[in-house]
Amino acid sequence: MTLPSDATGASVGPAIGTLPEAVVEPAAAGGPPPSIWPPVTRPVLIARIVIGVALSVAVLYAPFYFPPETNRVLSQALYIAIAAMGLNLLTGFNGQVSIGHGAFFGVGAFTSAILMVDHGWTFEATIPVAAALTGVVGMLVGFPALRVRGLYLALVTLGMAVLFPRVASKYVEGSGGVALLRPARGEFASLIEPLDDDQWAYFVCLVFTVVLFVLAWNLVRGRMGRAMVAVRDQEIAAATVGVNLAGTKVGTFALSAVYAGVAGSLSVMVNRIADGTNPILYFQLSIEFLVAMVIGGAATILGPAVGAFLLVLLRRNTEDLIEGKEILAPAIFGAALIAIVYVLPEGIVGGVRRLLARLGRRSTRAATPGASGPPGPPAAPAAPPPESGRQTDDSTNRGGSDDEGT
Repeated sequence: MTLPSDATGASVGPAIGTLPEAVVEPAAAGGPPPSIWPPVTRPVLIARIVIGVALSVAVLYAPFYFPPETNRVLSQALYIAIAAMGLNLLTGFNGQVSIGHGAFFGVGAFTSAILMVDHGWTFEATIPVAAALTGVVGMLVGFPALRVRGLYLALVTLGMAVLFPRVASKYVEGSGGVALLRPARGEFASLIEPLDDDQWAYFVCLVFTVVLFVLAWNLVRGRMGRAMVAVRDQEIAAATVGVNLAGTKVGTFALSAVYAGVAGSLSVMVNRIADGTNPILYFQLSIEFLVAMVIGGAATILGPAVGAFLLVLLRRNTEDLIEGKEILAPAIFGAALIAIVYVLPEGIVGGVRRLLARLGRRSTRAATPGASGPPGPPAAPAAPPPESGRQTDDSTNRGGSDDEGT
């Protein structure tokens, strides 16, 4: 590429801040801008479509195939997936480690239970209130969290999960004077006549799961999602390009709390109870949300859902695995989780994504002309280097001529 010249004939370089000609010309020609997403090969696209259709059919048919007790377990997996998705937005995409989302879950559960038991609200009307209240609580927690990060933030949020049952016991008084609220079973009756109550609860949880996961998918692919990832990867660089660090962190904290609050509200419909008597319940839930995110795949969209279902199914099956020795169930459950993380360190979704990427690379190589054909003729041998004596003579002659010129 030749540089333009001015009236005097001197070369003129491009101005600072302008793009080179090779970059400016395609844009000026009106071509489509390059995509920031990698191209998807046809086999990978077909595999994604097949997996998506199979999962859709399975989740829609499941409540009509399984008994009510199993439908209740599946509903628990759905609201755990929602809470794990909220934690995934905070930890997986934004890099803020939290072990206290069980507290936000409890705020949502007790909000719905109190409004139903003490004020006569319908369950469906309590869900937006629970989401809004947990969002405000998450924002209030997010401001102090700006001062700490990493393990220190994890310890602060851990304290929230441990402290929440004591706060509930102090300010919530149910039947018998304990922090235990049980709404009437009729409050959760199915609004669609052909569906049983357990099927209705399953589909309500499914609808909220799909809506919130689609919102998360749109969020991480937009401007807010890019800001979250930038803050996670390099805060200084993100601030340099104009990302509002405090606003991004606090906003993500509040949004993550909203997800956990909605999950807590749905748990009241599934479990028919809001319990504040167990001092370690919400700490255990916080760990379950974290485990579901990790084994499913952090910083992925489907990861929390896959991890939640696997978590619930493993927990349910290991409890009855050894008859008469239920005390060994937690050990078997933990060993299974360790094995999964060891075999798939990127989570189940990450492992499937790697497999599909490898499939796409193989199909691309197979479709490339000549990629699998016979080898071509051998390359011509390189020319022999000049003799050392001639090199010495030439350098001597050049040196002599230089001396003479000076």
